[in-house]
Amino acid sequence: MPAKPRADDRVKHKNADLAMEENPDGIILKLIRDKHSAEEGFLLLVRTYQQRLYWHIRRMLDDHDDTDDVLQETFIKAWKGIRHFREESQLFTWLYRIATNEALSFLRKREKDKKLSLQLSREESPVQVEPGTPPGGEVISMKLRQAVVRLPEKQRLVFNMKYYDEMKYEEMSAILGTSVGALKASYHLAVKKIENLLDLD
Repeated sequence: MPAKPRADDRVKHKNADLAMEENPDGIILKLIRDKHSAEEGFLLLVRTYQQRLYWHIRRMLDDHDDTDDVLQETFIKAWKGIRHFREESQLFTWLYRIATNEALSFLRKREKDKKLSLQLSREESPVQVEPGTPPGGEVISMKLRQAVVRLPEKQRLVFNMKYYDEMKYEEMSAILGTSVGALKASYHLAVKKIENLLDLD
């Protein structure tokens, strides 16, 4: 039978959990920068941020398998560059920038390849709604997603970051290297185009 944890051990674990909640980046970077705990630290980084990064990439690519590939490449790039991370921004902001660049690179590569060119709504059938039937949440969500896919690449990215991820323009500016004013303009253009597309359905 395993030994019962001592009171001081329980206190240490509790303090570690509190520290992780208050400063996850600090804990992760401290582990990664110690060669004896680097792999443990990187696994913690993956567990902490993979879900948020997955959905950011997924909204750009609209395909699970492609998203998994880009997410994996994102973490490979992060592993190679983490020791040079200067903490001038939050760790997630840095990861988000890598994921964004990888997703955009993937889209450009796919668009150059005629066999894998981006198809409207990933070849999904249009949503059929019976006349006079009030649109449900799933239908509205699907129609919105189809409209977002039809946006230009940059506007789609800005819309996803602002609408779905609820990011501030200042955060988006740090990630994309674009001025706040330009981002606001892109977002409002995206919203207007989506409204027009939805009105056509």
